[in-house]
Amino acid sequence: MPVSCSAPASHWVTIWAASAQGVYPVGGTIAQPDLRSALPSAASGMVDQAMRMIVRPAQLAPRIRLRCSNAFGERAIHLRDLHVGLHLGGGALVPWTLVRGTARNGDTLVVPPGQTCWTAPIDLPWMSGMPARCLKGNDLAVSCAVEGTSGPLTWHAKAMTTSYLSAPGEPDACCDIDAMRLPYTTTSWYFLNAVDAWLPTSVRCLVGYGDSLTDGTATTLNGHDRWTDVLQRQLWFQGCDDLVVVNAGIGGNQIAGPEPGAGPTRGGPAAIERLGRDLLSLSGVQTVVWIEGINDFSDNGQRSAATVLNACRRAVDQLRARGLQVIGATIPSALGSTRPGHGGIWQDEQRRAFNAALRQHKFFDALVDLDALMTDPVTGQMRDSFNGDSTFGEPGDGVHPNRAGHACMAQAVLDVLSAQVHLTP
Repeated sequence: MPVSCSAPASHWVTIWAASAQGVYPVGGTIAQPDLRSALPSAASGMVDQAMRMIVRPAQLAPRIRLRCSNAFGERAIHLRDLHVGLHLGGGALVPWTLVRGTARNGDTLVVPPGQTCWTAPIDLPWMSGMPARCLKGNDLAVSCAVEGTSGPLTWHAKAMTTSYLSAPGEPDACCDIDAMRLPYTTTSWYFLNAVDAWLPTSVRCLVGYGDSLTDGTATTLNGHDRWTDVLQRQLWFQGCDDLVVVNAGIGGNQIAGPEPGAGPTRGGPAAIERLGRDLLSLSGVQTVVWIEGINDFSDNGQRSAATVLNACRRAVDQLRARGLQVIGATIPSALGSTRPGHGGIWQDEQRRAFNAALRQHKFFDALVDLDALMTDPVTGQMRDSFNGDSTFGEPGDGVHPNRAGHACMAQAVLDVLSAQVHLTP
């Protein structure tokens, strides 16, 4: 039965997520504007400054809550004047939708270093009486101000979505509906890393977990056409409102991580190390779609297929022990890639060995064979139709699929899901 806003609700479900990966500016950004005026010092971070993060939830409800992360910070951050509203365009809000949020114990949300904090539940009265179908595909604008100096900024570098910043010393700009005091744009998210909604018990969460193939490199800026976005829309079109899709990808992420002593990477903590923080801590999770591994075999990873397969198996065992369904995927080719660190023969040999083991051992609940769909059997490289950059309109790099490639990935995941669970209303 399709979910409506008036249906009885009884548990929290994550409807949007962005994995914290490190501190600004370390990470792989896409189409990032010059931030020297907005963020003149990476060490100082934001100083008495407002931000407006634009996010697209998988499903809205009259009651939500927000989680902010200071996972990589060096000092407590103080976030005040937190507001949520419906995004109008640019940095502006639909005026009658602006709602104030609070911390659980006051107006300012204080997030200690290395921790995350939830806001108190936030009621959205403007949703009252609005059919759920009218709210699908709408963006929320989450605004707040950093009080004082934040220090190093915990962020998600590759948002593929435009958000807005004030100049330092303009904290009150977060209350502006017209956003005239939020002149700087960014294609990253800062601090905010999850949004939950209070939804019926029938609604569950599917998490896309992986690297840049999930994070969305080469998809359309503000186009919301990563495979997780496309999958969510396809579920809507099928009348399935009981499964919401969120994205926990990090560009450059590795399953096993680099060799010991290599230091932090732009791809964040290894997939096996961030399971608890970026996946198991999310609400209402039922299914994980795991698409990852190519970076482990790159020049920056240089791990063998056996090593990566062992780390993958250990991670899947942890997820299954928590009662989660885990759908895996083979890795498409990066052979001949122009991306630094990718494209070599050794990487492709390890990728093919990894894929062969996934097909043989079947330690996932189901397997999406992306390699068979996206790799040209003649050239051994990514199919030409998927090799393009939908962000800049440039030739592809041979490792990141374009918008058409992500649509193919979404359909492949949907086909496997349809065979595993009942998706129709």
